[in-house]
Amino acid sequence: MRGLLKAAAVAAMVSLGSPAANAAPEKFEIDPDHASVGFLVMHIGYANTLGMFLESSGSFTYDEEAQTLSDVEFTVQTDSIFTNHDKRDKHLRSPDFLNSREFPEMTFVGKESEKLSDTTGKLHGELTLLGQTHPLTLDLTLNKVGAYPFGDNYVVGVSARGTLKRSMYGMMYAVENGWVGDDIDLIIEVEAIRQ
Repeated sequence: MRGLLKAAAVAAMVSLGSPAANAAPEKFEIDPDHASVGFLVMHIGYANTLGMFLESSGSFTYDEEAQTLSDVEFTVQTDSIFTNHDKRDKHLRSPDFLNSREFPEMTFVGKESEKLSDTTGKLHGELTLLGQTHPLTLDLTLNKVGAYPFGDNYVVGVSARGTLKRSMYGMMYAVENGWVGDDIDLIIEVEAIRQ
């Protein structure tokens, strides 16, 4: 995730992880070298096209004792889209799709959360894309929290999944004829470093 979703501070908490005695909430910055934002979208019904956003950034507060995640901020640069096809990528940056010149960022803001287990939960929030804001829920998995094997860093690793309808944001190109799917499946993987 090196530059997709800029989120304002989250008032609600996401419960994930295992408790650690006397641990105060701490700020974590997403490591751009170990962050990925991908997506899948159906192409004319034959197969999904896999793409990525190559630039994203963000941060959050993690309370290991209370098992909560808060103050989430995440931003993706829309012009960093990559599908391994230059002509398609240029079209995706155009007003038919992301309109990256006018809307250079996608942002996500978490609103409330629910705990499903010690390592899974849901974050309910809002995604802003093409100047429109609509609800989006992400399924979260806490992969690992602990000292990094290289250097002196303490790291949290999180996976997130979600699905949005691009037509809700006014991205209507090839929706009606079914050539490009309306549903966009998000694939987000991040490692975040304690500050």
